[in-house]
Amino acid sequence: MKKYFNLSYLWMLSILIILISCNEKSTDAPEGPASISIRLMDDPGDYDNVFIDIVDVMVKYNTDSNDNSGWQSLEAINTGVYDLLELTGGVDVLLVDNYEIEAGTLQQIRLVLGDQNSIVIDGEEFPLNTPSAQQSGLKIQVNQDIDPNLNYTFLLDFVVEESIVIAGNSGNINLKPVLRASLEATSGFLTGTVLPLGVAVEVTADNGIDQASAFTDENGIFFISGLTAGIYTVTVTPDPASGLTELVIENVEIVTTETTDLGELLLE
Repeated sequence: MKKYFNLSYLWMLSILIILISCNEKSTDAPEGPASISIRLMDDPGDYDNVFIDIVDVMVKYNTDSNDNSGWQSLEAINTGVYDLLELTGGVDVLLVDNYEIEAGTLQQIRLVLGDQNSIVIDGEEFPLNTPSAQQSGLKIQVNQDIDPNLNYTFLLDFVVEESIVIAGNSGNINLKPVLRASLEATSGFLTGTVLPLGVAVEVTADNGIDQASAFTDENGIFFISGLTAGIYTVTVTPDPASGLTELVIENVEIVTTETTDLGELLLE
């Protein structure tokens, strides 16, 4: 009788453990897709306009090969021709908005361009040659792990000054793009106001590895985004014709997801 009781007890205990286990499993949140947004911005450049024709944004997963296999379109929502020099001082364009993607490793992002690319120098417009970009896209290395159920926003910074190449005697102007990608959730921001007003001013933040810059707007305000956390030297450079002196600010700390405000900066 005692043996029968023990067996019954063990059987009931086993059933209870199974029920508890099944109940715990059912309460776990299911893994869903991640989502990705992509914004395009630009560092300042010494040109009147730089127009690029964006037709698509694509990403590549989990492969080290350099061919075109494994690319996925993110179905860009705001395609068209953009003047890169208008995407400064905190202004950007949303190219991809919360597009669902599978978890994995996002290796590259690429901008696919059309053929309406041009540059304006001293009031004269020239075609901007981008043969490789039109065929395979402007590729940016990312190598970011993408986890399920999370939202990722990437900031693509187009460094115009380093991306425009005038080709020797031919006079052709080529686009050999220099872009950097940063994840908004792991980036910080820098802002401030430069006085006096009415002077063209470029503000540059440099940590010895990364450098980013922006011009002030008509209210003297500048805004630099996509900065990795760390200590920066900030250089405020006015138009040489203004007669104002350059200002250098050392040891400016950038903190992830926060905006560092330098307040009013007076040039003398």
